[in-house]
Amino acid sequence: MFQSVFYSFGKSTAYRPRPLTVSIILLALLLTNPTYSATENAALLASPTTTIQQNANKARKVLDRTAAVVGHKGGASASFSITGAKIGTTSGTIAIKGNKFRAITPKAMVWFNGKTQWTYMKQTNEVNISTPTQAQQMQMNPYTFISMYKSGYNLSLTTKGGNYQVHMKAKNSGRSVKEAYILINKNTYTPSQVKMLQGGHWFTISIRNFRAKAQSDATFVFRSKDFPKAEIIDLR
Repeated sequence: MFQSVFYSFGKSTAYRPRPLTVSIILLALLLTNPTYSATENAALLASPTTTIQQNANKARKVLDRTAAVVGHKGGASASFSITGAKIGTTSGTIAIKGNKFRAITPKAMVWFNGKTQWTYMKQTNEVNISTPTQAQQMQMNPYTFISMYKSGYNLSLTTKGGNYQVHMKAKNSGRSVKEAYILINKNTYTPSQVKMLQGGHWFTISIRNFRAKAQSDATFVFRSKDFPKAEIIDLR
């Protein structure tokens, strides 16, 4: 046992042990203190990086389950509303199947077959044909995240009432969708809100009345015979 006092040069001096690093002291306490369980010891020694990675893994698992629900093999339908500083507020209905979708709003109808998008503007009687970016798809299809989260984004998970909230942040600043927050019901794993950052502006998409519903592939393709007088503008 160390003596608390020793004599040096005829004068009493309080004993001071050699300096120890914080990590050695922590390790010694963990090894000698029986009040800590093995699990608690491991948690105390876990690095912040490990904790962040564990949280990211949980976020990915939540999105995996959500993608399985939303990506119902036969398709699904829902109602939605979009709000943003640049676009105001609009609402409509959407049908989805895999990465295909058809959206109908008071001002437009949009079809996307997984590659090509047709946008019919009711006021001008025009149909614009394009190959949309992820961000452009997401403005009309809030379920685009079911594939985009799988690569190129850092993920984190928090809880908000009876919902999970997943935060997606692009690793590459060149991504069209820089950041997104997805609110997901803990019980059903259906998303109720998607908030995304694009071009320096936030857009909020609220989703209601989601239900699995078989959709024909023809649903997602524009049929010119249904709009015989529309002007076709190819922007590809």
